[in-house]
Amino acid sequence: MKIAISTESTVDLTPELIKKYDVNIVPFTVTLGDESAPDGDITPQKIYAYVDKTGKLPRTSAVNQYQYEQHFRKLKEEGYDQIVHVTLSSGISVANQNAVIASQKFEGVYVVDSKSLSTGIALLVIYARELVEKGFNGAAIKEKLEKRVPYVQASFVLDTVEYLYKGGRCNSLTRLAVNVFKIRPQIIVTDGKMISGRKYRGKDAPVVTKYCEDTLELFANADKSVAFVTATSYEDEIFALAEQKLKDAGFKTIYRTTAGATITSHCGPKTIGILYINDGGAK
Repeated sequence: MKIAISTESTVDLTPELIKKYDVNIVPFTVTLGDESAPDGDITPQKIYAYVDKTGKLPRTSAVNQYQYEQHFRKLKEEGYDQIVHVTLSSGISVANQNAVIASQKFEGVYVVDSKSLSTGIALLVIYARELVEKGFNGAAIKEKLEKRVPYVQASFVLDTVEYLYKGGRCNSLTRLAVNVFKIRPQIIVTDGKMISGRKYRGKDAPVVTKYCEDTLELFANADKSVAFVTATSYEDEIFALAEQKLKDAGFKTIYRTTAGATITSHCGPKTIGILYINDGGAK
């Protein structure tokens, strides 16, 4: 039986990791003024320049039902008997709803709501690939993925809430308090939605160090086989700080990735997070 693992561009995997784990990607669409392009063709740097110039956020569009149908049909025509598709959280986007509706036109398409974003989705995708290699079928993979979904630890620390504010995910009072007191908030994805966590103040290195320490202490039952350090933009030395904290905690494989245009559009520059599954490796 030939099984495809599929997800959207919001997975934020590098081209090398997409190839390594044989992941089929269907892209969101990003619009800057009159220009629309697939997520992946528009860079975070282009988004920053657009926001600085216009004061507006790009528009991001989830994959629609027709695009999912085309995506699933293409995989079927390539000879895949089953497809396991992991979506961006249903609490954030209509992508999951669209994928579920589209999947009903095909036999053997299993849609999983990640209830996460960015490389939180990637953790589930990697696990799905491991299950394929162990011989599980699509239905069993879906069941096993959904058992691990509640344990995906996805969190980030922001440099600014301006992008969240412009996107309607932060009210004016919160924005004012953050700006006045120069607070750098932690955002935690819980049950598929973004909530506010701890608050930090200071320069990049000490803030990122403390964020990593706090996260590893709060979510201390980690599956240490794989973790991600994902950022919208940061210098190598800041990435390295986060990676070292994960190494010190005993993580075996640590991947560094840069968030794509969709995630960047909502988080803004100098956002960084560590992501892993917090179930002790139970599979």
